[in-house]
Amino acid sequence: MIEPAPRHLRVFIAVLMPEEVKAEIEKTQAELRRALAGGRISWTKREQFHLTLRFLRHVEAERTGSLEETVRAACRGFAALSLRAQGIGLFPKSRVPRVVWVGVHDRQEALPRLQRAVAQAARDFAAQEPEKAFAGHVTMGRIKAINESQAAVLAGLASAMAERFFGEWMAGEIVIMRSKLLPEGARHTRLANIQLGDSS
Repeated sequence: MIEPAPRHLRVFIAVLMPEEVKAEIEKTQAELRRALAGGRISWTKREQFHLTLRFLRHVEAERTGSLEETVRAACRGFAALSLRAQGIGLFPKSRVPRVVWVGVHDRQEALPRLQRAVAQAARDFAAQEPEKAFAGHVTMGRIKAINESQAAVLAGLASAMAERFFGEWMAGEIVIMRSKLLPEGARHTRLANIQLGDSS
């Protein structure tokens, strides 16, 4: 039986990272997993490590071409980004953590400007309001349940890893991704690649 084409797609816009940076993040993730074996934490799979610029939730399938054109236009004039993955952090706070993340920064401060341009371009396609403030990060794990002592352990580890370096890379493109929710977890597929520095 052929699955009918969906009317809406779960979409986000992101920057991907090279395998060597993912590998370093995965090593630290393994350290945290061992230390927090008793907690209920959904750890991000290595192949899904990415830096989200804008999560749009549900976009009409027939509008994805228009989304690509609009975002591509917004990215003209932005050169490739020199990015650095460094430091472990917790959101919203260490006493009641919900997300474990790796920070992503660029020396030129172009990343926040690119994110604002992408978010503005995609505003008419989004099913939800953007986050109030952007902080470049890669989600390493989402905490479902953790007790007070485990939270203290995690806070101590995050503090000790606050300057841990995972790698640098040149990001020459952003991607529009589809996230399909399956019983075994989300599956991400590319809908479009958008080159940075493309003035055409």
